[in-house]
Amino acid sequence: MRYMVWLDFPSSNNTAEYEALVNGLRIAIELGIRRLDIMADSQLVVNQVMKESSYHDTKMEAYCQEVRQLEDRFDGLELNHIPRHLNKAADTLVKAASDREPVPTGVFASDQHKPSVRYTGSEQANDGPSSPTPGAEPPTAPPDPEVMELEEDLVAESDLPDDWRTPYLDYLLHDILPTDKTEGKLLLGDIHGGVCGHHAAPITLVGNAF
Repeated sequence: MRYMVWLDFPSSNNTAEYEALVNGLRIAIELGIRRLDIMADSQLVVNQVMKESSYHDTKMEAYCQEVRQLEDRFDGLELNHIPRHLNKAADTLVKAASDREPVPTGVFASDQHKPSVRYTGSEQANDGPSSPTPGAEPPTAPPDPEVMELEEDLVAESDLPDDWRTPYLDYLLHDILPTDKTEGKLLLGDIHGGVCGHHAAPITLVGNAF
């Protein structure tokens, strides 16, 4: 699976490297992954996380501490440095995200309006990547976070739009699963033979549904 995260806030190269790592770890945790081998081409991030070098400011320290807290959610986690020319798949996504290019086919993309960690001078931290949208188009201008973000308990269920996102939000926010088995069959049918579907083997089909 390939993910892109657009950072809609000022960030240095080192900040972007840490954001990629933090978001990747959070996504892996959401997917239930327990053992992970991370290959990163940022020598600074690898050395700081592996305690081979110290951080020089509160921002890098905050990111490093966040990585170590997320590390506790895994049974096994390794972080290894690889040369940039051996990390072409990731670099292609980095270029596409930084240049605001159209999202490549099969890539999930999401916007992030705040840093993932709190540090001196930062805004409120972002608790994780927003629900990635496959093939999403990059926005022309970052929206105002104060306008986009609503308190969850201020939005009544009746106010939510009746669209395909509602059951996913119900599950992510409230752990509520659909009760209509017909919906499950329709989902499998769309994945298998829909406009964006492919005729996968049964095991692959069920995996895609999950």
